[in-house]
Amino acid sequence: MHKIFPVKGQILCGVRVRHRQNKNEHGMSSQPDIDDALREAIISRPDVILDDNDLMHALIAANERSMGGNIVDLRGLAMERLEARLDRLEDTHRSVIAAAYENLAGTNQVHRAILRMLDPLEFEPFLRDLGGEVAEILRVNAVKLVLESVQNDKDPAIKRLGDVLSVAEPGFIDSYLTQGRGGGVRQVTLRQVQVADPAIYGDSGDWIRSEACLKLDFGDARLPGLLVLGAEDPHMFGPQQGTDLLAFFTGVFERAMRRWLG
Repeated sequence: MHKIFPVKGQILCGVRVRHRQNKNEHGMSSQPDIDDALREAIISRPDVILDDNDLMHALIAANERSMGGNIVDLRGLAMERLEARLDRLEDTHRSVIAAAYENLAGTNQVHRAILRMLDPLEFEPFLRDLGGEVAEILRVNAVKLVLESVQNDKDPAIKRLGDVLSVAEPGFIDSYLTQGRGGGVRQVTLRQVQVADPAIYGDSGDWIRSEACLKLDFGDARLPGLLVLGAEDPHMFGPQQGTDLLAFFTGVFERAMRRWLG
């Protein structure tokens, strides 16, 4: 016999559910007959029902209604908890796959940008490609290269190199990266932008809302540089994002620049 226990006015049923058959006043079963063909189809392929979530939910609901309101089905509660856990696992699985796909897409993007960046054999095409095809591959709206130097950026030789390159006085880069607060400077800084600095973006930076700042080390006895990637999207770059790919891009860019610096 299966034992039952009263719990706060209800009857607690074990994992097995007692099968009851309703009978009418003549002692005949009131259970409706099922079509023989449908019955044979279900018996021959029960997996069709088991794999159908909506059908299983309907069967469980019908079973709960047949037991009445004073029966607590532990099996049903366990099933609901397992289903909730499975849903959470599926959500996690989808999130992991989406993150892996995004990382792979980002890696391919950076590799394509590096290959394009290494194509030019002269400095002027190199800078022109930074603001053109390289920016398009990286899907940013602005690429700016800042070099610290005692030379003024009004020099005609610098002006001839286009809008990508600008020259700043020594110490400007660290001050820009720390926003004047001092302290340590990271190789890659990702952040949102409230007001774009005209020293970096000129007069066309009003629409920049986030940026990636890549500090460049050109070697001993050389002043540092800064490569800035600006985006209209305020969520394109943020401090919560990883920096491994951009750090790799920075290392390649430094080595490419050393060819032009002599």
